[in-house]
Amino acid sequence: MRKIILAAAIATSALGLAACSQKTETETEEAVDAMAADAEAATDAAVEGAQDAAAASAEGVEAAADKAADTAEAAADKAAETAEAAMKAAEE
Repeated sequence: MRKIILAAAIATSALGLAACSQKTETETEEAVDAMAADAEAATDAAVEGAQDAAAASAEGVEAAADKAADTAEAAADKAAETAEAAMKAAEE
């Protein structure tokens, strides 16, 4: 009788352990899936942030180039006016 009780206890323990093992495996898989999703979301956010920063930098460079071109054009116009005034003064 002891052997039957012992065998039943071992079988019950084995089934309980198998059930816990499956539950643990499922929870582990879910945790891994959640971590992978978090990592993917973080990577996507980082890429999007880098693209936004690059676009902002490009816009900033373009604006600075436009401003420099406008300043150079204004300086050239001023130089032309000064040269014209100097030529008129020399003729008089």
